[in-house]
Amino acid sequence: MRDRLDAIDLKILAELQKDGSITNVELARRVGLSAPPCLRRVRALEEAGIIKGYRTLLDPQLLGYEVICFAMVQLASQTQADLAAFQERIADWPTVRECWTLSGEVDFILKCVATNMTAFQNFVGDLTSLPNVRNVRTALSLDKVKDEPLVPLDLEG
Repeated sequence: MRDRLDAIDLKILAELQKDGSITNVELARRVGLSAPPCLRRVRALEEAGIIKGYRTLLDPQLLGYEVICFAMVQLASQTQADLAAFQERIADWPTVRECWTLSGEVDFILKCVATNMTAFQNFVGDLTSLPNVRNVRTALSLDKVKDEPLVPLDLEG
């Protein structure tokens, strides 16, 4: 799909990754278009599924979430049914903000938030007691060093 995007499409995507709340008029100015064709391009990128949605980034600490941690989960069985059951449980768990399946010894890595250490410990206890969970290793985040959008857009290449 990327080979069908031109330089203006890539500029639009880069600007929207920087600030999803930018107005169409400002976006058009930044990418060198008038507003109507810019909006048409954005809508086309949305319809093609390249733009999956828009989010507002919140500060977890200002909202009372003091603990950010990563949990590496190893299951006892990796059958499709067991993987699906674990994923279903994780999907509705507000503490878990991201969940990725992995290759290797760890089956899942979870990015989690908790209001304090007690809530974190309760979460770990609940996680380790889930059916089919063999092992959970956790790492508390000390500081965020880098947080970039998932897709690196090379506008020069």
